[in-house]
Amino acid sequence: MSTPPGSRVPPILDHAGDLLARYDVLFCDVWGVVHDGVHAYPRATDALIRFRERGGTVVLLTNAPVPLHRVEAMLDARRVPPEAYDTIVSSGELALAHIREASYRTIFFIGPRQRDAAFYERMGAADGPLEQAEAVVCTGLVDDVNDTVETYRDILERAHALALPFVCANPDLVVDVGGRLFLCAGALADAYQTLGGRVFWFGKPYATAYTTAKATAETIRGATVAPEKILVIGDAVRTDLAGAERAGLDALFITGGIHRNETMTDGSIDAGKLAALFPPGTPPALGAMAELAW
Repeated sequence: MSTPPGSRVPPILDHAGDLLARYDVLFCDVWGVVHDGVHAYPRATDALIRFRERGGTVVLLTNAPVPLHRVEAMLDARRVPPEAYDTIVSSGELALAHIREASYRTIFFIGPRQRDAAFYERMGAADGPLEQAEAVVCTGLVDDVNDTVETYRDILERAHALALPFVCANPDLVVDVGGRLFLCAGALADAYQTLGGRVFWFGKPYATAYTTAKATAETIRGATVAPEKILVIGDAVRTDLAGAERAGLDALFITGGIHRNETMTDGSIDAGKLAALFPPGTPPALGAMAELAW
């Protein structure tokens, strides 16, 4: 198969040890790279542990719409060893910081309150009706099994008519849970932005996620980290690879996450499918792997 002019199809890798050894810091995605929403990936966690044992620093950079302690609890529940990472930067924590800085007094909350209770309890703003709100804050769909974007169409149109800002605590459009894809807050934020509404996005691929992750890594290491010594690892072109490109960082693409049906056949990377996912203009990656492995 010929490669289209300007295409940046990443080479297919079986092992990442030699590549990882070139870097001091990893910004590693969680869902789809470290675990599948149910179980940890042993080869991935082994690679991260080996990287740390050689003096590297691992920042888990996740679009989970919850505070850090909840991310830690979710990792523990999925048997992700704490030795696999140094720290976590979550979109939920970044969104909470914005809510505090904006001093919203009343918000209209969209999301599953039980699942995202830790976020909801830390908002520091009252949850009120749309007509009294100063912003819409979204952590996800209330029922991500049955709801669609159209379920929220009336709310989004009313919020737009009121010129309310939309705070998106998870920019992902979908998430892979045990092999099934579910809509995320980013799908509603994208629809609101299409209506002409103003959206505050927190998490990947937006700059605050990467500046925060870099500052956190530098605090841990006690030294400045050059961009060329940071590698981003992720499974999403729209967030992980695009965010790495915007931040001027190298990236490693994991195909076994949300793009697995577009890139893989019978559990292995299909070169033709991979090329189709990387037409000219697609954010680049140094390599593509079915799963992270040393």
